[in-house]
Amino acid sequence: MARTTDTGQPGLLGIYLNDHLAGATGGTELARRVAAAQQSRETGDTLRRLAMDVAADRAALLDLMAVLEVPVRAYKVYAGLIGEKAGRLKPNGRLLARSPLSSLEELELLRLGVTGKAAGWRTLRLLAETDPRLDRGRLDELIARADSQLELLEDLRVRAAQAVLGQGPAAGA
Repeated sequence: MARTTDTGQPGLLGIYLNDHLAGATGGTELARRVAAAQQSRETGDTLRRLAMDVAADRAALLDLMAVLEVPVRAYKVYAGLIGEKAGRLKPNGRLLARSPLSSLEELELLRLGVTGKAAGWRTLRLLAETDPRLDRGRLDELIARADSQLELLEDLRVRAAQAVLGQGPAAGA
């Protein structure tokens, strides 16, 4: 029997969490690809750690879904994977090689994904006030990690924009 929320509408939490799972699945793949494409050792190491954190956040979402007895909808997981793969097909100014613009756009996509993830954690944190199955402390940790990821991605995004588009202090000098 479908769980009914306080609003009387069955399954809305399940739909919401499965939508976030689809995004987390695509985001995990994107984070891994961005890390693998990075040429700089320092930035590559940073992005590999970020990719591991993004994968851990996806696992945390799956754990929360289990606690809340929300079944995983495989078609949404596959949609997240397919969406990430389809995103690779966009024109980038180069026919056969990776464009320098790709890194900037991928960092922006990752940042958008982490913004959505943080919003999801905050929504679950609100729910935790009335649902004892949710660990408020763990959700606070996930929110803090997402906020840290946003700061890191913004720094990397700005550096990529400066390098690719020639915008920044060195460009005008």
